[in-house]
Amino acid sequence: MNPKALTALLATLAIAGCTLAPDYQQPASPVPAIAGDGGADDPLVLPGWEALFQDPQLQQLIRTALSNNRDLRLALLDVAEARAQYRIEGSALYPELSVDGDGTRQRLPADLTQTGDSEIQTQYSVGLGVAAYEVDLFGRLRSLKQSALQQYLATEEARRSAHITLVSEVANAWLTLQADRRNLGISRETVDAQQESLDLVEGRVDLGLGSELELRQAQVALETARANQARFKRLVAQDRNALAVLVGAPLPPLPDSPAQDLDSELAALPEIPAGVPSAVLRQRPDIQQAEYNLKAANANIGAARAAFFPRITLTGSAGTASSELSGLFDSGSESWSFSPSISLPIFSGGRNRANLDVAEVRRDQNVARYEQTIQTAFQEVSDALQARGSFTEQEQAQSALVTATRRSLTLAQARYEQGADDYLAVLDARRELLSAEQELVSVRLQKLANRITLYRALGGGVFPDRAIQVGKLD
Repeated sequence: MNPKALTALLATLAIAGCTLAPDYQQPASPVPAIAGDGGADDPLVLPGWEALFQDPQLQQLIRTALSNNRDLRLALLDVAEARAQYRIEGSALYPELSVDGDGTRQRLPADLTQTGDSEIQTQYSVGLGVAAYEVDLFGRLRSLKQSALQQYLATEEARRSAHITLVSEVANAWLTLQADRRNLGISRETVDAQQESLDLVEGRVDLGLGSELELRQAQVALETARANQARFKRLVAQDRNALAVLVGAPLPPLPDSPAQDLDSELAALPEIPAGVPSAVLRQRPDIQQAEYNLKAANANIGAARAAFFPRITLTGSAGTASSELSGLFDSGSESWSFSPSISLPIFSGGRNRANLDVAEVRRDQNVARYEQTIQTAFQEVSDALQARGSFTEQEQAQSALVTATRRSLTLAQARYEQGADDYLAVLDARRELLSAEQELVSVRLQKLANRITLYRALGGGVFPDRAIQVGKLD
């Protein structure tokens, strides 16, 4: 058989291949059609993180984190590994061609030769060979390739998930730092106010208008405020350390004072409609990852089914051979060999049946994981949507409380200075104001953290490199 005929035969057999994998059917959604109250007819497309977080310093921190974070780096390496594995599985569909050359020279004793004299035999050969090429008539190799492809796509979605998680964590850590810095500023203002009150009480005591009890109460209030200030200094330092770990680099200098309104840190976050179609949840990378894993398990069933059918392998070569090196390419030196083989499983102790059972069970396991992932996503989105309105109402009420307690402190101070009330009323009013202001910062932080949670729960917005061109993998 000449090389052209061998190549044509191999191509014909390869084209004839099929697959025994079951047709993939996407499982029905295990959650209601709408997540939240109301409805949304238009498709929901959220902007990317650069449009969401418009603070230049925060943007730089996120970029640095995306470059330095070790978890994301490992996710990228997982993608590279899965991509290479896909190409390895795909290469099995094609014959491995090699050019082989060899030479032998041996001496035969006289009793082993036909002439009765000792002989020295020499042989040289050069050939193009195919070694044990499996003809994929029943799609075993194609199923394995498809499984590797789906696993590659799953790791790509895992990378997206790691990317979105890191961006969200950096943003939350940044907001926590800004909130604690704002609380530190409030505690400093409280220390200054308590020092002024102590000076006022000392002056009244010197004039005989106040008691030592009022003086000690003012001193206790001042030291309490200083302790509170020290606590927030510690929290700010810890927040900086946590953010530096996420970013993977030292933090740049921060402004002397944080923004008074934390909302300015997320000014570009759009309002999410009250009703979100559950189909939007499929944008989430963890759901995409679960579905790709399901498709990979489905393809493995095809490989397990193909094990029940005959396996055909081809081994062949074509070239030249001669007893003289100079005669390798002379006329009449052509040589070829063709060795097809077929293996039909008859008895394997139930191994093939068990392998198929394992593949089907793993497919069913991935169906359950896929449905569980959708249910978790639905709950996260629903909880975030429900909390959004309550946080807005709570912030408005807390802001009104701060205004009322500040006015109460002003009145208490005026009554104390006029001698109409004791200093305890001033202490209570200032304590209530400090608590109200810090609680307002906490509520605003929770409101913004909820918006980040909702943004992350909906899939993280536009992802520039989401599209994967599978055709370029081969």
